[in-house]
Amino acid sequence: MVKIGYHASHEQFKPSELLKYTQIAEQGGFTLALSSDHFFPWSEEQGQSGFAWSWLGAAMQATPTLSYRVVCAPGQRYHPAIIAQAAATLAEMFPNRFWLTVGSGQALNEHITGDKWPCKSDRNARLKECVDIIRALWQGETVTHRGLICVEEAKLYTRPEKLPLIIGAAVTAETAEWLGSWADGLITISRPPEKLKKVVDAFRRGGGEGKPMILKVQLSYDRNEDTALQKAHQQWRNNIFKNILMTELRTPQQFDAAGECVQPKELYEHVRISANPQQHIEWLQKDVELGFDELILHNVNREQQQFIEVFSEKVIPALT
Repeated sequence: MVKIGYHASHEQFKPSELLKYTQIAEQGGFTLALSSDHFFPWSEEQGQSGFAWSWLGAAMQATPTLSYRVVCAPGQRYHPAIIAQAAATLAEMFPNRFWLTVGSGQALNEHITGDKWPCKSDRNARLKECVDIIRALWQGETVTHRGLICVEEAKLYTRPEKLPLIIGAAVTAETAEWLGSWADGLITISRPPEKLKKVVDAFRRGGGEGKPMILKVQLSYDRNEDTALQKAHQQWRNNIFKNILMTELRTPQQFDAAGECVQPKELYEHVRISANPQQHIEWLQKDVELGFDELILHNVNREQQQFIEVFSEKVIPALT
């Protein structure tokens, strides 16, 4: 049976607001939460960037029935030993409620260290090194490693009885196929079914057959479609570009400059915009048919409480 989650977008809301919305989502029947992990928002209009790892401990304590995932890019902003320690602590405190999802990251968040922003192939290689280091530390090994990442005699003394899964993030079919061989599962973002199927097929072809798959569903719901479109354009127009651009821009101001060229109607290909809950149900049913185990719903406009209440009443029961 598919599980339905709420996306906690730290770029768009203060951490205290997100905690309130996550609690409302739990009360409404959502069973999961996915936390973003940004240093910058995607635009000046979004305007927030709370620290996900501080928030996660508070949120997991405040919503005892929810399981959590966080999208993280170890290797530059975060040393993998620190991520291993942070994830192990959450997994020890909240058994069976936390998975780590990892990707190669975006310059927007990672350039702050002042280090060179690597090309995609080097970022992938660095990510795989980080995952190997994290897994070794979780197994209790003393790790010394010198490669794209350096570790010197690191050992974790606090480890959970049951290790969390490490889920790989992919936008393209090429990345999905590559991570199928080593990740414990897949997380990707919604798009038209024919494009999404290519990512799913590639992940399974690369070794992901039978592993869990998570879909972050980008949608905009409001009481009428024109308003849903307008609010999606206001908040999310900077997020519809091809991955080769999304990973290279460095500041919210650069994303805002790129977003000036985006017309509202262009969002329809990237965000599921509808005021009709039944339409959202039909879209989500197609995701289930593709084999996704978890659907994390991200209402990209700012009307979170309305979205949670309507989807709790009309959408979640139809799917679960």
